[in-house]
Amino acid sequence: MSHNNEKIWKEPATPFTASAGMTPFGLYDDDPQFQSDAPKISTWVAHRLGYPIQNIELTDLNIYACFEEAVSEYGAQVNQFNIRNNMDLMSGQPLSGSSSDTSITQKLVEGTNLQTVIELSDSYGTYANVGGRTDIKRGHIKLSRGQQIYDLNDEDVFPQESGSVIRVTRVFYEETPAISRFFDPMASTGVGTLNTIDAFGFGGFSPSTQFVLMPLYEDLLRMQHIEFNDMIRKSAHSFNIVNNKLTIFPVPNGKKRLFFEYMLDPDIRKGQVKIIGTEEEQVVSDYSNIPYTNIPYKKINDVGKQWIRKYTLALAKELLGAIREKYSTIPIPDSEISLDGASLRQEAQTEKDQLLEQLRENLEEISRRNRMELKNQEAEFQQDMLRRIPTLIYIG
Repeated sequence: MSHNNEKIWKEPATPFTASAGMTPFGLYDDDPQFQSDAPKISTWVAHRLGYPIQNIELTDLNIYACFEEAVSEYGAQVNQFNIRNNMDLMSGQPLSGSSSDTSITQKLVEGTNLQTVIELSDSYGTYANVGGRTDIKRGHIKLSRGQQIYDLNDEDVFPQESGSVIRVTRVFYEETPAISRFFDPMASTGVGTLNTIDAFGFGGFSPSTQFVLMPLYEDLLRMQHIEFNDMIRKSAHSFNIVNNKLTIFPVPNGKKRLFFEYMLDPDIRKGQVKIIGTEEEQVVSDYSNIPYTNIPYKKINDVGKQWIRKYTLALAKELLGAIREKYSTIPIPDSEISLDGASLRQEAQTEKDQLLEQLRENLEEISRRNRMELKNQEAEFQQDMLRRIPTLIYIG
C-alpha cells in the first residue's frame, strides 16, 4: 500500500526548532511553550487519527501548520470579540509608536463611551436650542405699522454676515407671562386679594383673613386659563416663521423693535461632523486599526489550549481527508481498497463548526452587556433574600 518515498507520519516526532522554519508563518516559533507542545501535539494527533494501526499520510510539518493555524484562529476569535466589546471605549484613542507599544491584547480596557454620547447630545442640542457647540447670536428688526411679514433673509430687513445664512432659533414676541398676571393687585375680591395680603406678610394680622390650601395643579390650571383666554378671546401676540419669513400677529400698530436669536448655518454644519486624527497622529477609527495583535501562545490558559488541541485535530483530519480523497480507491491483487477521505472531511468540518460555535457562545456569555445583566439579576436576588430575613422588633 505504501511506497518508499511516500510521506507518512513516523514516530518519534521531529524535534521542533525555531530556526528551521517549521511553520508557514513562524508566528509562534520563538515561543518556548509552543516549541515544547508542538511535537506532543503531533504525536497526539497521529494517534487520534489511527497510528500505528494505520498509516497517516501526514508529516510533522503538516501537523505543525495545523497547530499554528489553530492558535491563530483562537486568538482571532478572542480578539474579534474584544474589538466588538471595546470599540466604543477605544474610538478616538491615539495610536503612537510601534504596534507592540500600543497593543491592548490581553489588557483590561475600562471606561465609558459617555464622551461620544455627549458629542451626539451637543449636535442634537444645537437644533433643539438647548445647548451644543454652536454660538447663538441675538439680533433685532424694526417693526413697521401695518406690516405683518418680514423676510429675515433680506439684507434691508436684517443685515447679515457675508456669505452666511441664518437659522432662527427663538423669537421674543409674546404676551406677559401668565404667572406674572396670576396675582392681580388691582383685584378687590376673591382669591386675588387674600393671596396678595398673605404674600406681603399681612395675613397673620387680620382676623378676617381666610387661609385656603390649594393644590399645585390649581395654579397650573389658572395660568392655562389665562393663556387660552389670550389666544381665543383676544388677539394674542404670536408669530409664524417659515424659511426665515416671519409673520407677526396681530398687525403691528407702531414702530417697535423685535428681538430674536439665531445661528449661522456654516457654524451648525461645522458642529455636526468632527474628524479626529491626522496622517501623522492617527487614532483608533474602526475595526481595521484597533490595536489587537496575535496572542502569545504561552499566555493562553489551559482552557484555551484544550480548544486549540481539538481544533488542531479537526484541521489535521480535514487535511488528511483531502489527501485521501484524491485517491478514493487503491487497487490491490484481485480487489481494491476504498479510502475514507470524504467522510473525514465531513467529520472535520462538523467538529470545526462546533468548536467555533462553542467558543463564540462562551465569549458572548462574558460580554459587557451580559455581565451587567447578570449583576443586575444578582442584586435583585440578593434583595429578595434580604427581604426574607425576619426583622427584629425592639421594645424600649
